[in-house]
Amino acid sequence: MNQARTSTIGSQSGVGSQSAVGDAMMGRSFGRLHPVAFSADDHLAQVDGLLMEVMSDLAELWTGLPDNEAPVEILAGSDLPALMTALIDGGGKRLRPVMCSLGWLTAGGRARGTGVSDVVRVGAALELLHVFALVHDDVMDESASRRGRATIHVQAERLHGDAAGSGSGRRFGESIAILVGDLAHAEAGNLIAGLPQPMRRIWRLLVAELVAGQRRDLVGSAAGRRDLDFARSVARMKSGRYTVERPLELGAAAAGAGAATMDCLAAYGRAVGEAFALRDDLLGIWGDPDRTGKPAGDDLVSGKPTVILALAQERLRSRSARAALHRAGSPEFSGADLALLLDQLEADGIGDEVERMIVDHVETALSALEGPSLDPEGVAQLSRMAHQIAWRDR
Repeated sequence: MNQARTSTIGSQSGVGSQSAVGDAMMGRSFGRLHPVAFSADDHLAQVDGLLMEVMSDLAELWTGLPDNEAPVEILAGSDLPALMTALIDGGGKRLRPVMCSLGWLTAGGRARGTGVSDVVRVGAALELLHVFALVHDDVMDESASRRGRATIHVQAERLHGDAAGSGSGRRFGESIAILVGDLAHAEAGNLIAGLPQPMRRIWRLLVAELVAGQRRDLVGSAAGRRDLDFARSVARMKSGRYTVERPLELGAAAAGAGAATMDCLAAYGRAVGEAFALRDDLLGIWGDPDRTGKPAGDDLVSGKPTVILALAQERLRSRSARAALHRAGSPEFSGADLALLLDQLEADGIGDEVERMIVDHVETALSALEGPSLDPEGVAQLSRMAHQIAWRDR
C-alpha cells in the first residue's frame, strides 16, 4: 500500500488533498505527530519531563525496596524500570497526549486558564498506560519487534539465554514483560489518583474498554471470527476509543467542558479513531518495516481479525487465495501464502476500499467540528490532526 494511492483516493473527495498529505508528511518528519500553530511540542515537553520524574522516582523506589536485589547474572543491569524507560524513550508518536492537549484547547481550557497541570498529568498517564498495553500485547501476539527493536519479552529471553539461566527462557521473557507492563499500569494509576473525579471516571472507562477490546480480539481469533461487524467493533474498542476519543474527552474534562462540547469532540473522536484503526490495518499488511518497526504482512501472518481480513473473507475471488486466507494465523501459513494474499488483496481492490472508508471517516470527523462552542484554533488543529492520523505511514 503506497502513499500515491492514499493521496489519489483522498483527493477525489477533497479531504486528503496534496496540501493535507503534505501537512501529514511534515508531522512525520519529526518522528512524533504534532500540530504546528498550537504548541503541542511545549505540552509534550512537559509530559516528557513528568515521565522522567516518574521514572527517576520509580528507579529510586525500586532500588531502595528491602530484599529486592535480582541476580545480576540474569538481568545484566536491565531491571524492570530500565526496560520500561527504554520503551518510553523509544520514539513513540505521543499521539494520545497530543489528542488530550487538543481536547483541552478546543474545549476552551486555554481561554479559561484551567486544567493545565491536569492535562499534563493525564498525558503522562496515557503514555504509561500505552507502555502497559504495548508490552502485554506483544506477549499475546508473540511479536518479535517493536519500534525497530526487540520486544521486551524477546530482550529478557535473550538475557536468560546469555546467562545460561535455568528453566524456559521463553517463559522467563514473557513473565518479565508482563511485570514491566504491570509496573507501568500501576504508575499510570498513581498519576490518575490525583485528578478530579470527572477525569477519573473517563479514565476508568478508557482502561475497561482497552482490556475488553483486547479480550474481544483474543476470543474472536480463537473462534475464527472474521466478519466485518466484529472486526470493526474490535478496532473501535482497543484502538480508536483508546487512542483518540477518550484522550480528547480527558482533555476536555480538564478544561471543564459542557455537554455540547463533549458531544462534538466525541463525534470527531469516534470518526478519527476509526480512521486511525483502518490505517493501522493497512500498515499492518503493507507498511514499510523501516517506518512501522514491524514486519510487512504481520497481521496476515498472525491472522488478526482486522477489517481487511473481514473484507478478504467476503471478496477474494481466487480459490487459492481463499485457501491461503484460511491458513492465516496457523502454523501452516507460509511465505508463499503471504505473497499470494498480498497480490490478491491488491488485485481485488480491498486496499482501495479501505482507503475510501478512511476518507469517509475523515469527512465525518470534520463535520463534527462545526459546533459554535469550540475554540477556533483547536478546531484548526484537530482538522490538521485528522489528516495526519488518517494518512500517516507509521
